[in-house]
Amino acid sequence: MKTLLDLIPLIIFFIFYKKYDIFVASGALIVSSLFVLALVWIKYRKIETMMLVSTIIVVVLSSMTLIFHSDIFIKWKVTIIYFLFSAALLIGQWIFKKTLIQRLLGKELSLPDHIWSRMNLYWALFFLICGITNIYIAFWFPLSIWVNFKVFGLTSATFLFTLLTVVYIYRHLDQTDKKK
Repeated sequence: MKTLLDLIPLIIFFIFYKKYDIFVASGALIVSSLFVLALVWIKYRKIETMMLVSTIIVVVLSSMTLIFHSDIFIKWKVTIIYFLFSAALLIGQWIFKKTLIQRLLGKELSLPDHIWSRMNLYWALFFLICGITNIYIAFWFPLSIWVNFKVFGLTSATFLFTLLTVVYIYRHLDQTDKKK
C-alpha cells in the first residue's frame, strides 16, 4: 500500500508536466507529496524517516524551482534523494555495523549476515549509479527526456532491481522460510 502511495506524486508530476509545464508540475508535486505524507500519517500513525526526508527535499527543491523559475532545482532532487539513500545504507553498514536492508526485512526473512551485507551494498551502489545517471540525463539532455527518464526509466530500473533482489534473496533463504 505504501509503495503505491509513493507513486501518486510521481504520476501527478508527470501528468501536470505533460499538460502544463515543469513549474506547474513542481507545484503539483509539492501538494501531492504533502497529501501522501498526511495519508500515511492518518493510516499508520507513523512516518518513516526516509519518507519524511524525501518529502522535505521535494518541498524545498520544488519550491526553489518555483521561486527562481528554474528547473535546475527539481532536476537535482532525484540525485540528492538517491545519494542520501546510498549514504544511509553505506554509513549504516560501515560505521554503525548494521545493514538497513536487514533492519527493514530481517523480521520477515532469515539470511546469513554476509548476504545482508552484500544486498545492502548492492542497493547502495544502485542508488549511487541512479543518482549519477540522473545528473547526466538532467544536464545533457532536453527537459522532456529527463522527465521521461525520471518517471519511466528510474521507476523501471528500481522495479527490475527489486525483482533481482527477490531472486537473490530466494536463493539464500533458509529452507524453513521457503516453505512459509
